[in-house]
Amino acid sequence: MADDFVTTADRAVGEWMRALSESTGSPGGGAGAAVMLGIAAALTSMVAGYTEPAHGRESELEAVLDRSRTLRDDALHLADDDAEASAGFGAAFHLPKGPERDAAIGHASITAAATSAALGERAVDAVDDLVWLGEHGNRALVADVVVACGALRAAIAGARTNVSFDLGSVRSAGESLQQIERENPSLGASVKRFDDAIAGIDRLTAELDPRAAPTDRPRG
Repeated sequence: MADDFVTTADRAVGEWMRALSESTGSPGGGAGAAVMLGIAAALTSMVAGYTEPAHGRESELEAVLDRSRTLRDDALHLADDDAEASAGFGAAFHLPKGPERDAAIGHASITAAATSAALGERAVDAVDDLVWLGEHGNRALVADVVVACGALRAAIAGARTNVSFDLGSVRSAGESLQQIERENPSLGASVKRFDDAIAGIDRLTAELDPRAAPTDRPRG
């Protein structure tokens, strides 16, 4: 890894945000999506920590805590994986036009797509824990669950967009999108899984929002 590579896990938030604001693309939107995943995981852990489980649900709560704490740390490493893939992606596009450049773009695009897909899959796995907290978590912290839903949605939506874009970038080598998806079926299928997960989060948010932000105003 290059000496000037700005890692996520080892940097203060302000320093990392300054790096994100620079016109380098590393870190970029994918790393930002991973940080949103980390925020969702941290909020999940916080709400779970404040929750007193009903009798018989102690092991379920403990599992939510364990998963969210692991994901909180893993998300930062996923951000660095994406930033490193983005750097390779940018380097490929700066090569002189020709077969070598096309091959480099194809390889970098698939690598970047796989990195985004891995991030998205971890985010999809975290949805059920927010569903559990929405039903069994500390009701005084329902607003934090809704915020976590928003962060998780952003992570999945970012992964979905990046996988789609990266697969599309392989077309610069002359392949059709259909051919690319046939050659990389798991990446193509991940987009549908992410769409389904986003729809699920939207349903959960709609269910929780009246509890998080009650109002006497008629809803139109």
